[in-house]
Amino acid sequence: MANGEDVAVLIPTRNGGKVFVQALEALNAQTLRPAKIIVVDTHSSDGTSQRAQAAGCTVHSIAKNDFDHGRTRQKLAELPIPLLVYLTQDAILDNPDSLATLVAFLREDTRLGAVGGRQLPHHDANPLAIHHRAFNYPDNSAVRTVQDIPHLGIRAAFLSDAFAVYRREALEAVGGFPSPVLFGEDMQVAARMLINGWAVGYCAAAAVRHSHNYNVIEDFRRSVDIGAMHAATPWLRDTLGRAEGEGLRFVRSEAAWLLRRHPLWLIPAALHTAAKLLGYTLGQRAQRLPKRVVRVCSMNKGWWR
Repeated sequence: MANGEDVAVLIPTRNGGKVFVQALEALNAQTLRPAKIIVVDTHSSDGTSQRAQAAGCTVHSIAKNDFDHGRTRQKLAELPIPLLVYLTQDAILDNPDSLATLVAFLREDTRLGAVGGRQLPHHDANPLAIHHRAFNYPDNSAVRTVQDIPHLGIRAAFLSDAFAVYRREALEAVGGFPSPVLFGEDMQVAARMLINGWAVGYCAAAAVRHSHNYNVIEDFRRSVDIGAMHAATPWLRDTLGRAEGEGLRFVRSEAAWLLRRHPLWLIPAALHTAAKLLGYTLGQRAQRLPKRVVRVCSMNKGWWR
C-alpha cells in the first residue's frame, strides 16, 4: 500500500447515481490510500451522500445555491495537507495504481504546481466522445512552463479537475481557486501557476474513465458557459491567446478522424460544431443579454441567479 498521508481527495457530488458507486469502488481499490476523502454533496436526493459515508468518506452537505466550482474546491485547500486531488463524481479511476501514479508524477518534480491525469472514454461513449478524449488526452506525458505559451497558446494551461492533483503550496501562492466562477476554475489556476513560475503537468500513465455523450442542446449550453467564462476573464486571452484557433484545430481533427472510422457520424458532428459555435458566440455576449435569456441557454442555470 502506497503512502498517502500527505494526500487528500475531494469529490463534489449531486445525484451521482450508479456511476458514482463505480467511482467509489475504484477509489477504495487504489494502492495509495489518501489521508482524507471528502465528498461535498449538493442536496442529492438519490442517496449519494449516504453511499459516500458508507464508503468511508467524510461528507459535507451544502445547499444548491451554495455550490461554486471554485469556492467548493477551495474547501479542500484549507486542510493542512500538501497534496490535493480533485475528482468528479463520474470519473472512475481506471486501474488500482491511477492515484499513486498521478501523485508520484507531482512528487518527483518540485517545479510542478499541478498535474492532470489522462481521461479515457467510458465504455458506452459514442464516436464524438471517443475522439474528444483522444484529442485532449494523448498517450504521451508532458510538462509545460510559461516558455511553452507562445507555441501552445491556451493548451499550455489545459487542466481538468475531473482528475488532477495540486501542490497546496503552489495553489496558495496563486491565490487559490477563483470564486465566483462559472466554468474553468482549473484552467485559471493553471494559467496563474505558469505566470508565477510553476510548471503544469500531464501524466498519461494515470487515467480515469470520464466522458459525456452530450446531445446537440447540451453541447450548445456547455459552449455558452465556456464563452461566458472567456469573456469574463480577458486576462486569460491576453496571457494565452484566443481559444478559437484551438477550436478550429479540434474540428479539423474530428472530421479527419470520423472520416476514417465513423463516416456516418460526420453529419451529427457538423450539427454539434454549429451548436458549439453558436453557444460560444452567445456566451461571449452574455453580459449584454438579459439574464433570463442567458439562464435558459446555460448549462449552469443557477449561477446566473
